[in-house]
Amino acid sequence: MALSKGEKKELIEQYAVKPGDTGSSEVQIAVLTARINQLNEHLKLHKHDQGTRHGLLTLVGRRRAHLKYLMAKDPARYKELLARLGLRK
Repeated sequence: MALSKGEKKELIEQYAVKPGDTGSSEVQIAVLTARINQLNEHLKLHKHDQGTRHGLLTLVGRRRAHLKYLMAKDPARYKELLARLGLRK
C-alpha cells in the first residue's frame, strides 16, 4: 500500500528545491501527505484496521514536526507549501 516508485519520483521532482533534492522539508512533507491521503482512503473502507490507524497517526505526527521545523526556519516557504498541498492551517 506504499507509494509506487513512479508516484514518489513525481512528487520528488515536483517539490524539489534543487535538482537531485530528496531530503528537503518540502519533499518530505509532500511524500508524507500523499501517504497520509492513501491511508485515509484505506481507513474509509476498513474502519476497524487499528494497525493502519496507528501508522497513520505516526505519519501525521512526523509531518507535523516537519511543518513546525519549516515554519520556524522559513515562514514564506511554509505558507507556500501549505497552499500547494492544500493543507489547512
